[in-house]
Amino acid sequence: MNSTTTSTRPAMSVEDSFGGPSATPQLRQQLLVLYLGTSALDSDVIGWTRYDGTGRSHPTMGDSDEAPYATGLDALQDGWRLLQMSQLLGHEHDHEYATGYLPYEFLFERLVDITA
Repeated sequence: MNSTTTSTRPAMSVEDSFGGPSATPQLRQQLLVLYLGTSALDSDVIGWTRYDGTGRSHPTMGDSDEAPYATGLDALQDGWRLLQMSQLLGHEHDHEYATGYLPYEFLFERLVDITA
């Protein structure tokens, strides 16, 4: 027979829960958003942006002429973790060649030790 253990600690408010100390205070997240030419992770990067949670840099869109990686696969091989891929949506009839947003977005992260 299995027994279930429940916590007797009182529930915390959202503010208290998120306002508490980090379990890993020396780590900060960096985000890399790559827009690829197709839904394949090994296709060419056609757009990108970066966010730096370390506070060491303040990247902005268009801050460099050259993509940080040639493909999404290159970012994986360099240690970036893939968090999200765009949902693949079919084109509406007669809109196959319409331009608009970049549909193949890939969100990567890595954790950086800010004490190093």
